[in-house]
Amino acid sequence: MNVVTPKRFTIDEYHRLIELEFLKESDRIELIRGELIEMVAKGTPHTFCTTRLCRQLDRLLGDRVVVRCQEPIILPSDSEPEPDVAIARGNETDYLPHHPYPEDIFLVIEISDSTLNYDQTTKLEIYAEAGIADYWIVNLNVRQLERYSQPYQNAQGEFNYLSKQISLPHQSVAIPGFEDVLLDLSRIFPTVVGRANASKLLLITTRVKNKPKNQDFGFNYFLSPKAIA
Repeated sequence: MNVVTPKRFTIDEYHRLIELEFLKESDRIELIRGELIEMVAKGTPHTFCTTRLCRQLDRLLGDRVVVRCQEPIILPSDSEPEPDVAIARGNETDYLPHHPYPEDIFLVIEISDSTLNYDQTTKLEIYAEAGIADYWIVNLNVRQLERYSQPYQNAQGEFNYLSKQISLPHQSVAIPGFEDVLLDLSRIFPTVVGRANASKLLLITTRVKNKPKNQDFGFNYFLSPKAIA
């Protein structure tokens, strides 16, 4: 029986595919352990959180670092992921010749909803293997920040982080490498209607009087008095 082996690419080969326009920015591809992985489309909460987080980090850290949002970093395992946020030392011109290497990076952040399992396993492993000292996951599903630190390799050769800390939206956390700078998490999590109130959200379909047969229904959204009591 013939066994089909997937093609694995080095980082140089991957860059060559981009130069030759076999891969384009619109393809939404990242290189993970030599494989071309299609990135999941981002929903509104994810986009909102990314925008708010990048803005807050820029405001807090200013010219002390480079805050890169959804831009590539280069890892030694034939990986070139595009984390939602990476805080790198130096300034923008330092990364004209190449993307940041692990030794350039203070912190990597992934914002997770549908990709949570992938970010907690595959992404976590490649960041730990690369020696990224601090890795955060903004877990939108349960509205908490997962902070991983102290990468290590166990006896089975698997990579992970020794320390995992959970922070909630009402808390503030220090940014690794800049312990004097606190990030207010309430400024980055999307505001949502509480679960109890969300169940009382009513969708009322109203038909416009004398509407033509081919006219669509209109939709009105409102909270019942009990929902906001």
